[in-house]
Amino acid sequence: MTKRPNFLFIITDQQRADWLGCYGHPVLKTPNIDSIAARGTLFENFHVASPVCMPNRASLLTGRYPSLHGLRYNGCALPENANTFVNVLADAGYHTAAIGKSHLQPFTAMAPMGKSVEEIAGMPEAWQVERVKDYEEEPVNYQGEGRYDIKSPYYGYQHVDMVTSHGDRCGGHYGQWFRANAPDWKALHDPINELEHEYTCPQSYRTPVPENLYPTAYIRDRAIDYLTSRAEEDDPFFAFVSFPDPHHPFNPPGKYWDMYDPQDFEVSLPYDAHENPTPPMQWLHKNWKGDGGQTTPQTAMMLDDQQIKEAMALTAGMIAFIDDAVGDILLALEASGQLENTVICYNADHGDYLGDYNMLLKGALPFRSITRVPFIWSDPNGRTQTRSDALCSTVDLAATILERAGLEPFNGNQGHSFLPATKAQQGPRDETLIEYNDGGKRLGFGEPARVRSLVTAEWRLTIYRHQDWGELYDLKRDSSETNNLWDSEDHQDTRARLTNRLVHHLISQMDESPQADRLA
Repeated sequence: MTKRPNFLFIITDQQRADWLGCYGHPVLKTPNIDSIAARGTLFENFHVASPVCMPNRASLLTGRYPSLHGLRYNGCALPENANTFVNVLADAGYHTAAIGKSHLQPFTAMAPMGKSVEEIAGMPEAWQVERVKDYEEEPVNYQGEGRYDIKSPYYGYQHVDMVTSHGDRCGGHYGQWFRANAPDWKALHDPINELEHEYTCPQSYRTPVPENLYPTAYIRDRAIDYLTSRAEEDDPFFAFVSFPDPHHPFNPPGKYWDMYDPQDFEVSLPYDAHENPTPPMQWLHKNWKGDGGQTTPQTAMMLDDQQIKEAMALTAGMIAFIDDAVGDILLALEASGQLENTVICYNADHGDYLGDYNMLLKGALPFRSITRVPFIWSDPNGRTQTRSDALCSTVDLAATILERAGLEPFNGNQGHSFLPATKAQQGPRDETLIEYNDGGKRLGFGEPARVRSLVTAEWRLTIYRHQDWGELYDLKRDSSETNNLWDSEDHQDTRARLTNRLVHHLISQMDESPQADRLA
């Protein structure tokens, strides 16, 4: 009987597909991540289920869209009774581990935008269900001196080493470790001790935290510890290794701060490159020129070219640190004797506008910069370098991993296995749905944005709730999405056809679980 494969799933936060050497970035060097692509399948057309962290991570685990799994936008929680493919693996004898950022529950104690916790608690809901009483990722759990024990299994994970938040001041188990290993930790976290720099990009911060105490190093070392511990074990493992970078704030530590020069980068797609900007783009531009600021630190914004270049250079530094960490993790995997039986994946939970139309971060505008992410699959059954243009989605990951493990998905899974595409065969889909739901009013919308997109190999159609405008882009002739064809008389048939297809996808957002157990 063939031994079941291990899985090493490496994921980053807020990294667009074209920001890797193997994806053709002209400046950034990522030799270790490139080495995975050199012995695997690089997917050119891999899209998220939702271009924001928490909903897409929940879609990864459940194989279901946010409309169904319940984590609709950042700040919600994945219901504790949600089934995940990690549960299926664990039930089949896999040892499962999450190391780094999970973000399936809120990791702040702040109330959502425009509401109070008391107001929400006093409002009856459609379902008589109890909310999660104790969020495992909230800061209060990690204030003690001893290591906090997360209730396990945590969405199927038996071993959890939690890292919450972003930048140099992450929390969770990392925060507890940091305080124990840095006698001067209060000084290292005091903004008054920021190292000098000349950058003006918002959220650029030159941290005094040294490389060996930064979250990327912690996740690297815990991943190495875990892989080493599995060297003599017979049961296969699934290890989810999740880096919070290259997410803002932009604060790569040590040598990674000035590893790249802002002048090495180019804002190749400025705001003026868009022929007919949509109302939110116009709002962002007016807000930028009027010095309106951000609604929250996570809200998309527009910046001038120099500030964008600074964000690019610092992002490259954060990715370079991750790349070095990936190299060390791969060496540890090989040293453990497990390399030849381990599927290695590299992915990101969503992208970043990172200069497209002078925008930064992510939001309701589903350009490819935030919906298209890297995905690499390196399989011991054939570590041959290839590229696939198969259209795939985050919701497909659960079905694909389970098929490779010889297991079936649970009822209600919405994804399709793309395992054949990892062997240069045809992919499972001709089109994919992308959902976006905002947790508050931003970017000029009068209500929290509700956005649905249909992406094919040739087109991207986007409809915004209660808006009489939308988006239609010809991806073959206009891959940068510079000309919105929504109102083009020559493209009304295409718009109608794609809208019809989108309606079919929306009809499919009926939960097929649980199954009926009677005829009538």
